[in-house]
Amino acid sequence: MKKSVLVAVMLCLSVAAVAADDQPKESKAQDRVQAAADVLDEIQGAPDKGIPQEVLGSAECVAVVPSMLKGGFIFGGRYGRGLASCRTPKGWSAPAFFSVAGGSFGLQIGGQAVDLVMLIMNDNGMKNLLSSKFELGADASVAAGPVGRHAEGNTDWKMRAEVLTYSRARGIFAGVSLDGAIVKQDKDSTREFYGRMVPFRTSLTGTIEPPAGASPFLSTLSKWAQEAAK
Repeated sequence: MKKSVLVAVMLCLSVAAVAADDQPKESKAQDRVQAAADVLDEIQGAPDKGIPQEVLGSAECVAVVPSMLKGGFIFGGRYGRGLASCRTPKGWSAPAFFSVAGGSFGLQIGGQAVDLVMLIMNDNGMKNLLSSKFELGADASVAAGPVGRHAEGNTDWKMRAEVLTYSRARGIFAGVSLDGAIVKQDKDSTREFYGRMVPFRTSLTGTIEPPAGASPFLSTLSKWAQEAAK
């Protein structure tokens, strides 16, 4: 029984991965940069429904997955590709491209795509991100982040998790969380964007300058980070 369920989960993830890849080659990495910028802009531009300024202002790194695919019938699967940037003495770092995938169990019927935002909140979370592969809920503690223009004096988010997660749904779906999801480097997108392999540690610590193509995401991130610091 366990073996058949595992096969079903793997099949679900495989279908999602194929769907994510079913687009012209030239649109992948660069379009993801723009899509991530749009997601962050729209979420933070929504009155009283964005990431609290105190939370965004405290984040060490910000990661965005535009249109993470989710689907399931009794079992579920998730697959998405995104990019992350971290604070450095020179500003926000060159982007690191990653994939996030994992299965979930519970009562869930249907499917949807969601936009996912992950905030790495402290040094331990940063250490996991720089490793280029980690599991949410196991290697790094994860919790749903507070929502609203301000955190309203609630400081639990400062102590509870190394990674805070947010999602914006375009449809109806229930019974899934990010516990157990695997985050790892998206090597194909990295090579496509940079023209060579660039380790997470090299890009996220500011060792290299951000390419011009990273501007849509980094300028949007910088704008909202500056707004949060006011």
